[in-house]
Amino acid sequence: MNSIIRSAFVGSRGLWRPALNAVRAMSASGGPTPPFTTLAISQPATHITHVELHRPEKRNAMNQAFWSEMVDCFNQIAQDPECRVVVFSGAGKLFTAGIDLMDMASGLLRPEGDDTARISWKVRQTISKYQETFSVIEKCPKPVVVAVHGACVGAGVDMITACDIRLCTQDAWFQVKEVDIGLAADVGTLQRLPKVIGSGSLVNELALTARKMYADEAKSSGLVSRVFPDKETLMAGAMEVAGEIACRSPVAVQSTKINLIFSRDHSVREGLDFAATWNMSMLQTDDLMKSAQAALEKKSLKQVLFSKL
Repeated sequence: MNSIIRSAFVGSRGLWRPALNAVRAMSASGGPTPPFTTLAISQPATHITHVELHRPEKRNAMNQAFWSEMVDCFNQIAQDPECRVVVFSGAGKLFTAGIDLMDMASGLLRPEGDDTARISWKVRQTISKYQETFSVIEKCPKPVVVAVHGACVGAGVDMITACDIRLCTQDAWFQVKEVDIGLAADVGTLQRLPKVIGSGSLVNELALTARKMYADEAKSSGLVSRVFPDKETLMAGAMEVAGEIACRSPVAVQSTKINLIFSRDHSVREGLDFAATWNMSMLQTDDLMKSAQAALEKKSLKQVLFSKL
C-alpha cells in the first residue's frame, strides 16, 4: 500500500486483538481516506485491511469516482505484503443503494460518438471499465470478506458476488434491480450469481422480477454463509473470520483463493492440472514446516510468525 494510505491506517502491528476491539478501531466516521473520495481504508488488526464504502449521505451510491478508486485500492492491496485479508463494508445505515444514477446519467445516457459504430465502441469501453471495478476484487489474491447490512441493491449485488466470503445482518436484503431501470446487469451479477447460488431457477427469478431477497433466503440459497443480529455483531464476526485467515500462511491462503477461482471456471481435470503446476513451486515453502511444528506442539497458528508474501 502506498505511503499516503499506509499513514492513514490505524491499529497496532502486534498480535491480533479480539474482534470487538478491532471493530472499534475501524474508520466508522472519519470520512474517506485520501487520495480516495469514496473509500475509507484502515488496518484494525495485524494483516487485516478494512475497506469501507464511505458515502453514507448518498446511501453509499456508486458515483463516477468510485469505479476507478476501487481499482486503484485493490491493486494496491494486492501488492501490499502487510495485508493478508480484506474486510469490505459500507458506512452509515445501509451497505449500498447501487449506482448513483444522478451522477452517472450523463455518461450512460448520452455517450459520445459520431455514429452508431463509434457510440457503441465507446459504450463497450465504458462497460468493460466498470466490469474491472469488481473483477479486481476477484483478481486480488487476498481473500475478501464482505459484510452487508441493510440494503444491497443493483451494482451492490455485482460487487458482493466477486467477494470470497459473504456475511450479512438479519435486516439485510438484496435486489438485482437492473430490469427495473431498463437494462440487463452487465458488471458481474448475471455471470457470478449463478455460480454462487447454484439454482438457475432462483437466479432467473431474482434477475427477471427484481424482487427483494431477505437475509434468511440469502443464507438458505448460499448467497451468504452467516447472518448476524445487527451491524456491530456482523463486523465483529467479519473480523473474527478475517483474523482466522490472517493468522495462517499467506502462501497457503492466497494459493487457495487462486486455485478455487480457477477451478470454478474450468473442468475438474484442468483444475487438478493447474493445482499440480501451482504447488510444484508453492510446496517449497518454510510455512509447511512452521505449520506442522505448531500442530505437533499444539500451538495456535496465531503464535506462528509467517514471513510476508
